[in-house]
Amino acid sequence: MNEIRVIFVDDEPRVLEGLKRMLRPKRNEWNMKFVGSAQAALDSLKQEPCEVVVTDMRMPGMNGAELLEVVQRDYPDTIRLILSGQAETESVMKALGVSHQFLSKPCDADILQGTITRAFALRDLAGSVAVKALVARINKLPTLPSTYQKLVETLRQPNSSIDDVSRVIATDPAMTARLLKLVNSAYFGLQKPVADIVRAGALLGLDRIMALVLGQGIFSDCAPPKVPSFNMDALWQHSVSTATAAHRIAIEEGLDRDFVAAAFLAGMLHDIGKLVLAMGLPEQYERVLQRVGDSPGALHAIEMLELQAAHTDVGAYLVGLWGLPNTIAEAIAYHEDPSQSPNEGFGLAGIVHVADRLAHFPDTTDPAAPELGLNLDYLRKHGRAGRWNEWREAFAAITHGVKS
Repeated sequence: MNEIRVIFVDDEPRVLEGLKRMLRPKRNEWNMKFVGSAQAALDSLKQEPCEVVVTDMRMPGMNGAELLEVVQRDYPDTIRLILSGQAETESVMKALGVSHQFLSKPCDADILQGTITRAFALRDLAGSVAVKALVARINKLPTLPSTYQKLVETLRQPNSSIDDVSRVIATDPAMTARLLKLVNSAYFGLQKPVADIVRAGALLGLDRIMALVLGQGIFSDCAPPKVPSFNMDALWQHSVSTATAAHRIAIEEGLDRDFVAAAFLAGMLHDIGKLVLAMGLPEQYERVLQRVGDSPGALHAIEMLELQAAHTDVGAYLVGLWGLPNTIAEAIAYHEDPSQSPNEGFGLAGIVHVADRLAHFPDTTDPAAPELGLNLDYLRKHGRAGRWNEWREAFAAITHGVKS
């Protein structure tokens, strides 16, 4: 791994001294600067850009959110983290809009080091510098207008429940990712990342969700990408189908409740990188889709040729920066070729790979059919080559074989 350049920003000298002591074991791996103001951080960035900025929230003059807003604009490739003891809702909402993660003080050394190391490592998944910068700029993914309207209508009903709201949110991949980013931030004090949208809704509570949606605009309505060949509705339908299939496969495999929940989430978000590319590079992505035409199996190769990164890499990078579990990022990154996954065994990437194929080809009975694109070598290696039709029938029992 290349040397990581990190700037820590806090107006309290004792806090900076504490960070220096805490991070002393990293002095030979990281190039660290400790500065006492936002302006000092910007001056340092002008001299030498860095990979990571970690800042306090409340500081005299320019505060942490304002600093990261400038960093986002001028140094979009830089990873932006908030490390603060401040917990006022309005300030935290503003910080979440410009930061990739929010960590609370006091912060354990292992958590801080792990967050920085993991975020930096995930940059390699995103390919070119241009695409890294693109992903770093995007904090609000486009949401299907119909889903947003349905959520607002649901929230306005006097007898709305968490389950009602969660069901609406779970049908939209962008909304799911945004809500889980918030729930998994340190502001909510969770002991471990949450990968279940229903549990996330229960933890936030109906009043908080209503405030976030209607007041803070986290789930604001925005237009779909201006890419003629990109079909938002089709992406939504396929994401839901893949999530449903992954959930069913995980159950059929006898996996535990947390793994089943993670399978649904990974299936829901497996193609979120397409959304990012279409929104951030509309003209270039239209060229990609035009070249793909009627050969969807060529998408990954053409993305690499045109953009020097694939939607799988970009999606994994994004959810990794947002603090979702490593397993989710890896499943997204490797779902098209699970044999490349660093995890041993038939893991989450393998389940999403099969689920993706099931969602596209629910009626195909021959697992070796060329159009299916199923990685049979991977399935044979893990003793699952004969399971295709069992999974297909289990999925069909839920969806009645509806193709996405």
